[in-house]
Amino acid sequence: MDAGFMAWLEKARKDLTTASKNYGIEEYEAAAVYSQQSAEKALKAVLIKKTGKLRKIHDLIELGRAVGLPEKLLDKTKELTMAYIYSRYPDAEGAENMKQKSAEFLESARRILEWCEKNL
Repeated sequence: MDAGFMAWLEKARKDLTTASKNYGIEEYEAAAVYSQQSAEKALKAVLIKKTGKLRKIHDLIELGRAVGLPEKLLDKTKELTMAYIYSRYPDAEGAENMKQKSAEFLESARRILEWCEKNL
């Protein structure tokens, strides 16, 4: 296996672990950010495997489309994109109830990571 995409996959796994740990200690904004990062890095791993190239973008929707992520999971990338906004801007519309939102982000990231692992 190519060390390039495997390095990205390993980072994705670590970020998901970090997200889960942060959720467990009620650091919901950090959990949200690390969930988004996990999904981004997992998608980049698949992209590198498929194309041999890294695209330095942060748009999960575009990354998901580029790797053929199923529509159901592509919808999750749209939600995860908001994790950054909610965690950085306390006055952002929809930023309330970060406990629930970060739990959803964490689950979405898990599902995307699982799909990526199966598609490498």
